[in-house]
Amino acid sequence: MQVCPSCGEENPERFRLCGYCGTPLAPAVAPTEERRTVTIVFSDLQGSTKLGETLDPEAVREVMSRYFDVMTAVLRRHGATIEKFIGDAIMAVFGLPRVHEDDALRAVRAAHETQAALAGLNDELERAYGIRLTNRTGVNTGEVVTGDAATAQRLVTGDTVNTTARLEQAAGPNEILIGDLTLRLVRDAVTVSPVEPLELKGKAERVPAYRLDQVHANVDGLARRQDSPLVGRVVELNRLRALFDEAIEQQVPRMATIIGEAGVGKTRLTRELVGSLGEPTVVVRGRCLPYGDGITFWPVAEAILDAASIATDDPGEVGLAKLQALTDDREVTLRLGSILGFTQEHFAIDELFWGIRRWLELMAEARGPVVWVIDDIHWAEATLLDLIGHLLETVEQHALLLLCSSRHDLLDRYPDWANSPGSERIVLEPLNDADAAEVITNVLGTAGIPRVARDRVVQAAEGNPLFVEQLVSMLVDSGQLRRSGDGWEAAVDLRDLAVPPTIQALVAARLDLLASDERAVIEPASVAGLEFAVDAVRALVPDGLVDRVSSHLLEIERKQLIRSARSTSFDEDGYRFHHGMIRDAAYQNLLKRARSKLHEQFVTWADRVNAERDRGGEYDEILAYHLEQAHRYLGELGPLDAHGRALGLQASGRLGVAGRRAMNRGDMPAAANLLRRAAAVIDESPDKLELLIDLGEALSEMGSFAEAEGVLTEAHEAAQRMSDERLLAKTRVARLAAQLYTAAEGWTSHADEAFAAALPTFEAAEDHDGLALAWRLRFGRHGMAMRFGEAAEAAERVVAHARVARNRRYETRGASGYAQSVLLGPTPVPEAIERCRQLLAEVETDRHASAFIRTALAQLEAMDNRIDEARTLYDEAVTQLRELGSAVLAASSSIDSAQIEFLAGDLVAAERLLRADHDALTAMGERSLLPSVDGRLARVLYALERFEEAEAIARSAQSMSMDDDLDAQAMWRSVLAMIVARKGETDAAVRMARDAVELRRRSDAIIYLADTLTDLGEVLRFTGREDEVLAVRTEALRLYEQKGDVVSAGRVRALLAES
Repeated sequence: MQVCPSCGEENPERFRLCGYCGTPLAPAVAPTEERRTVTIVFSDLQGSTKLGETLDPEAVREVMSRYFDVMTAVLRRHGATIEKFIGDAIMAVFGLPRVHEDDALRAVRAAHETQAALAGLNDELERAYGIRLTNRTGVNTGEVVTGDAATAQRLVTGDTVNTTARLEQAAGPNEILIGDLTLRLVRDAVTVSPVEPLELKGKAERVPAYRLDQVHANVDGLARRQDSPLVGRVVELNRLRALFDEAIEQQVPRMATIIGEAGVGKTRLTRELVGSLGEPTVVVRGRCLPYGDGITFWPVAEAILDAASIATDDPGEVGLAKLQALTDDREVTLRLGSILGFTQEHFAIDELFWGIRRWLELMAEARGPVVWVIDDIHWAEATLLDLIGHLLETVEQHALLLLCSSRHDLLDRYPDWANSPGSERIVLEPLNDADAAEVITNVLGTAGIPRVARDRVVQAAEGNPLFVEQLVSMLVDSGQLRRSGDGWEAAVDLRDLAVPPTIQALVAARLDLLASDERAVIEPASVAGLEFAVDAVRALVPDGLVDRVSSHLLEIERKQLIRSARSTSFDEDGYRFHHGMIRDAAYQNLLKRARSKLHEQFVTWADRVNAERDRGGEYDEILAYHLEQAHRYLGELGPLDAHGRALGLQASGRLGVAGRRAMNRGDMPAAANLLRRAAAVIDESPDKLELLIDLGEALSEMGSFAEAEGVLTEAHEAAQRMSDERLLAKTRVARLAAQLYTAAEGWTSHADEAFAAALPTFEAAEDHDGLALAWRLRFGRHGMAMRFGEAAEAAERVVAHARVARNRRYETRGASGYAQSVLLGPTPVPEAIERCRQLLAEVETDRHASAFIRTALAQLEAMDNRIDEARTLYDEAVTQLRELGSAVLAASSSIDSAQIEFLAGDLVAAERLLRADHDALTAMGERSLLPSVDGRLARVLYALERFEEAEAIARSAQSMSMDDDLDAQAMWRSVLAMIVARKGETDAAVRMARDAVELRRRSDAIIYLADTLTDLGEVLRFTGREDEVLAVRTEALRLYEQKGDVVSAGRVRALLAES
């Protein structure tokens, strides 16, 4: 027998079309295994061995056959596939041959019903054989690997199967235990009791389990919120009201069919309409069921029970009496009673149609306009749809609104549905982002939600309100989103947002409605991405499908799973998945080995297209991702062979290129991500160490110092294992360069030793990249010692070696370092401005270097009294640094910007800038630049006459400053000296101020020396030594003039004029 891939019915081997639904049975591709999420019921009979001790073998056989017949009948009625009998155990799978969105609920209902069936069977067996049977049952949901749904080879394998069997073994007599994921999918339809988490063999952690106590009838596994305000459906609601008004005014029947994907808000819209109608409107409801016996008129039966107030446990005679009271017409009562099963009399379909029509007309005559809400008519039997058409054609002189809801599946079967006179089709589109955000507010209340969390949920839900609600609920239930004061905060990084299992089930069920050939097209398309080119899909599908790709894609588009969209990545005609979750579900169906192969095939196709169109490496990052995934899935299946390792090398090469390109443009977060991945997919090797060195640098500039230290330590230890002297020297230099930001005591001596040892090693190896790195370390060392002439020379060496190595990043970093040197060293302001402008032109598109040079140029412009130009420059620079993720440099930019405000005389602005950087550097644990920032903050606070605050900040800088950090040591001394002098401790103050000056004289930072001399003059003013005050201020003026700092020179002249 062959199984229809669409409806699941069995057909003889000679059939080419399904005898039940007409779907082709011979796909163009060979059947394949696949991954899918199913729910498994495992039930085992207890004590069967003892039966043989008391019963004859024939009787045992009869008992066992009867037991299996009863159990399997219940399971199959709810849609199970009986996978196998294992001794006395039954294993049933829900989700084969087709996935349904309510498979978990079907399984739980079936398991619960088997207990009632067993009780009835036991009464029978006790009478016949004097025995009663007991069993244990486990129900569990999870991913399995299964044979193709269109064949009989459905054996499911995976951990889910084993866990289900363990749940069964842990259950008590006639008890059902369900797993955690199953409970999450059915929680609103069941009552459970938690049991002690199970310790299962082969599992590191205990497995949660729950005893099933009760299953509630006619309740969804997940109750949907209907109490939230309606969002974004004003136009649709007005159309429905207009249709209802038309039915009343003309006394005619009307039908509205609301069409949309699951969760888009069909039921919520109908409730909003019904809630607004008021008296004397009569509203009755019915819902079509996806499966079951005798469900053709189920929505009719529900509506009748609703209208007549008949309880489910009312005896037949009571029900008939209520029907008679409702209709006051015996003929109508008999027909409605037949539908409800209250009478044994049977009527032809047209008689039943007449009875239903007269019932509705009688209600309209007695009680007012009638609204019959019929939900989920995509599951309706053809007879029910005929009834709806019949009512539209035959009801006269009565106001009746048939308010139907359906998914797009209905239009696949009936394309012309709701196109006839008197009917209207209302298609619900996804909500826009603003409306989706409003749904989040409705779920969480007015408490604020972090913008990043809101945006991520809105992006992932793509306008589906149910998806919004489920995503938010998942985040709250899992603790990823938690209350904080009056609002909410994200407890984890929400960039990789998991899809709730409820949504996974909905989407997987939609995909499973596709024919096997269509799935063989959409699944490879999912490998290409959310958007995909048609030609790419042709390169990925089996040969037998290549010529039919376009037609299958058109059919899949008609089924609302994809839409036409030009591929932005490869500028090809293509499609886009209607929703990212559809793409994810299609992708999850593929076996990992198939995913790996398809990712590799995609790269082959893309490389050919790029070569034909003479494209460069702009797609390296995209194609590296595909190679990375190909490598990853092979690794998850077992040890990698040569082919798997080769994939890793290819992925690493492209990721490394993309990562270094990101570093060159200054995008450190992107660079760190790419370089981390590049290093992860290859074994220990020189290439891997080079990647780790670059990764360490990117992390350091982001302020991720602990991770940078870990990465560079890993690289250094690997170099030791490899006994590679060049790499050993390079990793040591790289570590020390990164440690500049968190430098501890002794850093300078270690840096000097590393530089001296590395230089000959790199020279011997002609490693100009290593030489550029070494001179970068030397530049940092000279900068800390405030020897900016030597720092400028080191920066020039960096540029020279970087050009030989063709390392554009090191070249531009050297150029930006040179700019800082001419700012702080003795180079006159006009010359320094000219040189910085030249450097800006040279660094071109390197935004990182450009920003760094702008900060230097801004301060130079301020010295030349062009304050507005200076502010514009540093605003641009800081914005660039923050956009690029250079957190450390952005958070220390106040050393430049606050100096500009200080020169402009805006001390309040200077304090604000320095305070913000103080907070940012403190938060990231930076200890190299923070003492210098704090020293300047203390100086500004002193100028603002907030002396206590100034002293506290200065002493904090004192506690953090390394002995060989001349700038920080001089800054805190200079400020504390002025504070101490104000307290009257002039001798100590003078000593401290002169120490600060002497520290400054060790460097060639003449601006800083002039500033410190000015502070010394302030201290000496408290001693009354006017001649000494005059001398130090005169020297300060000379230095300012030598540098060309006209603003500071003017300020000192004013002080001299006062004295």
